[in-house]
Amino acid sequence: MQDAPSRPYHHGDLRRAVIETALDMLREEKGWQFTLREVARRAGVSHAAPYKHFSDKAALLAEIAMIGFDRLRESLSAAKSEAPKTLRDEITPLARAYVAFGTDNPALYRLMFSAEEGKAVGMHLNERALAVFDVLVEILRRGQAAGSIRKRPIEGQAAAGWGLIHGMTMLAIDGLLVPEKVGSAPLDAALSTLLEGLGNPAPQQ
Repeated sequence: MQDAPSRPYHHGDLRRAVIETALDMLREEKGWQFTLREVARRAGVSHAAPYKHFSDKAALLAEIAMIGFDRLRESLSAAKSEAPKTLRDEITPLARAYVAFGTDNPALYRLMFSAEEGKAVGMHLNERALAVFDVLVEILRRGQAAGSIRKRPIEGQAAAGWGLIHGMTMLAIDGLLVPEKVGSAPLDAALSTLLEGLGNPAPQQ
Protein backbone atom coordinates (compact mmCIF):
# COMPACT_ATOMS: atom_id res chain seq x y z
CA MET A 1 0.00 0.00 0.00
CA GLN A 2 1.46 3.35 -0.96
CA ASP A 3 2.50 5.72 1.82
CA ALA A 4 2.58 8.99 -0.08
CA PRO A 5 -0.62 10.99 -0.42
CA SER A 6 -2.36 10.62 -3.78
CA ARG A 7 -3.01 14.37 -3.86
CA PRO A 8 -1.53 17.34 -2.01
CA TYR A 9 -3.55 19.08 0.65
CA HIS A 10 -3.04 22.28 2.58
CA HIS A 11 -3.68 23.13 6.18
CA GLY A 12 -7.44 23.09 6.74
CA ASP A 13 -8.03 20.43 4.09
CA LEU A 14 -7.33 17.46 6.33
CA ARG A 15 -10.97 16.39 6.47
CA ARG A 16 -11.25 16.46 2.68
CA ALA A 17 -7.98 14.55 2.30
CA VAL A 18 -9.15 11.80 4.65
CA ILE A 19 -12.55 11.50 2.94
CA GLU A 20 -11.15 11.43 -0.59
CA THR A 21 -8.51 8.89 0.37
CA ALA A 22 -11.14 6.65 1.96
CA LEU A 23 -13.31 6.98 -1.16
CA ASP A 24 -10.35 5.93 -3.31
CA MET A 25 -9.69 2.93 -1.08
CA LEU A 26 -13.36 1.96 -1.07
CA ARG A 27 -13.38 1.96 -4.87
CA GLU A 28 -10.05 0.16 -5.27
CA GLU A 29 -10.57 -2.47 -2.57
CA LYS A 30 -14.27 -2.95 -3.38
CA GLY A 31 -15.10 -2.82 0.32
CA TRP A 32 -14.54 -0.95 3.54
CA GLN A 33 -12.38 -3.39 5.50
CA PHE A 34 -9.58 -0.82 5.75
CA THR A 35 -8.70 0.84 9.06
CA LEU A 36 -8.35 4.52 9.92
CA ARG A 37 -4.65 3.89 10.38
CA GLU A 38 -4.43 2.66 6.78
CA VAL A 39 -6.38 5.68 5.55
CA ALA A 40 -4.01 8.01 7.39
CA ARG A 41 -0.94 6.28 5.96
CA ARG A 42 -2.35 6.42 2.44
CA ALA A 43 -3.24 10.12 2.87
CA GLY A 44 0.24 10.88 4.13
CA VAL A 45 -0.87 12.17 7.53
CA SER A 46 -0.24 11.03 11.09
CA HIS A 47 -2.16 8.06 12.48
CA ALA A 48 -4.02 10.37 14.85
CA ALA A 49 -4.95 12.95 12.19
CA PRO A 50 -8.29 11.40 11.07
CA TYR A 51 -9.56 11.54 14.65
CA LYS A 52 -9.51 15.34 14.47
CA HIS A 53 -12.64 15.09 12.29
CA PHE A 54 -14.02 11.57 12.82
CA SER A 55 -14.50 9.94 16.21
CA ASP A 56 -14.01 6.47 14.72
CA LYS A 57 -14.18 4.50 11.49
CA ALA A 58 -17.99 4.29 11.66
CA ALA A 59 -18.22 8.09 11.60
CA LEU A 60 -16.00 8.25 8.52
CA LEU A 61 -18.03 5.56 6.75
CA ALA A 62 -21.24 7.38 7.61
CA GLU A 63 -19.96 10.56 5.96
CA ILE A 64 -18.82 8.61 2.89
CA ALA A 65 -22.28 7.08 2.64
CA MET A 66 -23.86 10.54 2.86
CA ILE A 67 -21.60 11.69 0.04
CA GLY A 68 -22.91 8.71 -1.92
CA PHE A 69 -26.49 9.82 -1.34
CA ASP A 70 -25.56 13.37 -2.38
CA ARG A 71 -24.05 12.08 -5.61
CA LEU A 72 -27.00 9.80 -6.30
CA ARG A 73 -29.41 12.70 -5.84
CA GLU A 74 -27.30 14.78 -8.24
CA SER A 75 -27.41 11.95 -10.79
CA LEU A 76 -31.20 11.80 -10.52
CA SER A 77 -31.50 15.57 -10.87
CA ALA A 78 -29.37 15.49 -14.01
CA ALA A 79 -31.53 12.71 -15.48
CA LYS A 80 -34.87 14.47 -14.99
CA SER A 81 -36.89 15.06 -18.13
CA GLU A 82 -37.65 18.70 -18.80
CA ALA A 83 -41.31 18.21 -19.69
CA PRO A 84 -42.32 14.55 -19.41
CA LYS A 85 -45.62 13.79 -21.12
CA THR A 86 -46.36 10.63 -19.17
CA LEU A 87 -45.49 9.02 -15.85
CA ARG A 88 -43.36 6.52 -17.76
CA ASP A 89 -41.44 9.34 -19.43
CA GLU A 90 -40.69 10.80 -16.00
CA ILE A 91 -39.79 7.65 -14.10
CA THR A 92 -37.81 5.70 -16.73
CA PRO A 93 -34.77 8.03 -17.03
CA LEU A 94 -34.60 8.36 -13.26
CA ALA A 95 -34.69 4.59 -12.79
CA ARG A 96 -31.98 4.10 -15.38
CA ALA A 97 -29.81 6.78 -13.75
CA TYR A 98 -30.32 5.14 -10.35
CA VAL A 99 -29.26 1.70 -11.57
CA ALA A 100 -26.33 3.19 -13.49
CA PHE A 101 -25.10 4.94 -10.35
CA GLY A 102 -25.13 1.66 -8.45
CA THR A 103 -23.33 -0.30 -11.15
CA ASP A 104 -20.75 2.46 -11.63
CA ASN A 105 -20.12 2.69 -7.86
CA PRO A 106 -20.78 -0.81 -6.50
CA ALA A 107 -18.79 -0.61 -3.26
CA LEU A 108 -20.12 2.85 -2.43
CA TYR A 109 -23.69 1.76 -3.16
CA ARG A 110 -23.33 -1.30 -0.93
CA LEU A 111 -22.01 0.90 1.87
CA MET A 112 -24.92 3.33 1.48
CA PHE A 113 -27.37 0.50 2.06
CA SER A 114 -25.34 -1.59 4.47
CA ALA A 115 -27.69 -2.83 7.19
CA GLU A 116 -24.85 -3.00 9.72
CA GLU A 117 -23.41 0.45 9.08
CA GLY A 118 -26.82 2.06 8.55
CA LYS A 119 -28.21 0.71 11.80
CA ALA A 120 -25.16 1.87 13.71
CA VAL A 121 -25.56 5.53 12.77
CA GLY A 122 -29.20 5.74 11.69
CA MET A 123 -28.04 7.18 8.39
CA HIS A 124 -31.09 6.09 6.42
CA LEU A 125 -33.17 8.70 8.26
CA ASN A 126 -30.61 11.41 7.62
CA GLU A 127 -32.01 14.23 5.49
CA ARG A 128 -29.32 13.67 2.87
CA ALA A 129 -30.42 10.05 2.43
CA LEU A 130 -34.10 10.96 2.55
CA ALA A 131 -33.55 13.51 -0.22
CA VAL A 132 -33.09 10.61 -2.64
CA PHE A 133 -36.21 8.82 -1.41
CA ASP A 134 -38.17 12.08 -1.63
CA VAL A 135 -37.58 12.20 -5.39
CA LEU A 136 -39.86 9.17 -5.72
CA VAL A 137 -42.33 10.40 -3.11
CA GLU A 138 -42.73 13.73 -4.91
CA ILE A 139 -43.46 11.98 -8.24
CA LEU A 140 -46.12 9.87 -6.54
CA ARG A 141 -47.71 12.89 -4.87
CA ARG A 142 -47.91 14.81 -8.11
CA GLY A 143 -49.22 11.75 -9.91
CA GLN A 144 -51.98 11.26 -7.37
CA ALA A 145 -52.91 14.95 -7.56
CA ALA A 146 -53.05 14.76 -11.36
CA GLY A 147 -55.07 11.55 -11.30
CA SER A 148 -52.48 9.44 -13.13
CA ILE A 149 -51.66 7.39 -10.03
CA ARG A 150 -54.12 5.57 -7.81
CA LYS A 151 -54.95 7.29 -4.55
CA ARG A 152 -53.35 4.89 -2.11
CA PRO A 153 -51.07 5.48 0.89
CA ILE A 154 -47.92 7.10 -0.48
CA GLU A 155 -45.71 5.08 1.87
CA GLY A 156 -46.81 1.77 0.37
CA GLN A 157 -46.42 2.96 -3.20
CA ALA A 158 -43.00 4.42 -2.42
CA ALA A 159 -41.93 1.15 -0.78
CA ALA A 160 -42.97 -0.78 -3.89
CA GLY A 161 -41.09 1.58 -6.20
CA TRP A 162 -37.97 1.77 -4.06
CA GLY A 163 -37.94 -1.98 -3.49
CA LEU A 164 -38.10 -2.62 -7.21
CA ILE A 165 -35.37 -0.14 -8.19
CA HIS A 166 -33.07 -1.07 -5.31
CA GLY A 167 -33.53 -4.76 -6.03
CA MET A 168 -32.83 -4.30 -9.72
CA THR A 169 -29.72 -2.29 -8.86
CA MET A 170 -28.36 -4.99 -6.56
CA LEU A 171 -29.06 -7.67 -9.16
CA ALA A 172 -27.30 -5.57 -11.80
CA ILE A 173 -24.28 -5.01 -9.52
CA ASP A 174 -24.01 -8.76 -8.96
CA GLY A 175 -24.35 -9.49 -12.68
CA LEU A 176 -27.52 -11.51 -12.20
CA LEU A 177 -29.78 -9.79 -14.74
CA VAL A 178 -28.91 -12.34 -17.41
CA PRO A 179 -31.08 -12.27 -20.56
CA GLU A 180 -31.71 -16.00 -20.42
CA LYS A 181 -33.50 -15.48 -17.13
CA VAL A 182 -35.06 -12.00 -17.23
CA GLY A 183 -35.07 -11.01 -20.90
CA SER A 184 -33.08 -8.39 -22.77
CA ALA A 185 -34.60 -5.33 -21.07
CA PRO A 186 -35.40 -6.36 -17.49
CA LEU A 187 -35.52 -2.86 -16.04
CA ASP A 188 -37.99 -1.58 -18.62
CA ALA A 189 -40.14 -4.68 -18.16
CA ALA A 190 -40.11 -4.33 -14.38
CA LEU A 191 -41.00 -0.64 -14.63
CA SER A 192 -43.94 -1.48 -16.90
CA THR A 193 -45.28 -3.85 -14.26
CA LEU A 194 -44.80 -1.24 -11.53
CA LEU A 195 -46.49 1.51 -13.54
CA GLU A 196 -49.43 -0.72 -14.39
CA GLY A 197 -49.94 -1.30 -10.69
CA LEU A 198 -49.61 2.37 -9.77
CA GLY A 199 -51.68 3.74 -12.63
CA ASN A 200 -55.27 4.81 -12.33
CA PRO A 201 -57.45 2.53 -14.46
CA ALA A 202 -59.37 4.28 -17.19
CA PRO A 203 -63.05 4.66 -16.35
CA GLN A 204 -65.25 2.10 -18.04
CA GLN A 205 -67.61 3.39 -20.68
